[in-house]
Amino acid sequence: MKKNILNSRIVRNICIAACPLIMLLSSLTGCYDYPIDEDGLLITDRDQCYVSNFELLGVDFQTVRTKNAVIDTTACTIEVEVFYGTDLKQLWPQFTLVTDAKLDPKITDWTDFSDLTNPKKWTVISGSRKVKKTYSVFITVQKP
Repeated sequence: MKKNILNSRIVRNICIAACPLIMLLSSLTGCYDYPIDEDGLLITDRDQCYVSNFELLGVDFQTVRTKNAVIDTTACTIEVEVFYGTDLKQLWPQFTLVTDAKLDPKITDWTDFSDLTNPKKWTVISGSRKVKKTYSVFITVQKP
């Protein structure tokens, strides 16, 4: 009888010890409905590819826009008017994209918009990664 109790305790302890290992292995080999891209984002079935909103922030992280940006999803342009006196060398653009889309290049630092004749360009890539649209951002400065 004592031997059966000892054996059942050993089996129970082994089961308790093995449970986290089994859970870890099952999570590593779990099923994914969608693959993951190089940025760790899901690649989905969505082919939509557009910018729905655009914000432009100054060094104080306040908007420098005089009014809402005009986004043309057909011509892939964004037109923004900024306040007179805005430092165009240090602006932080913020894009709102359709679900699952991503932006290239990524915005990781201040952007220099001081060359008003050459618009800055970003590419919006759809969730399926099959559709790409390059948007040009045109900045104008409010008249004094």
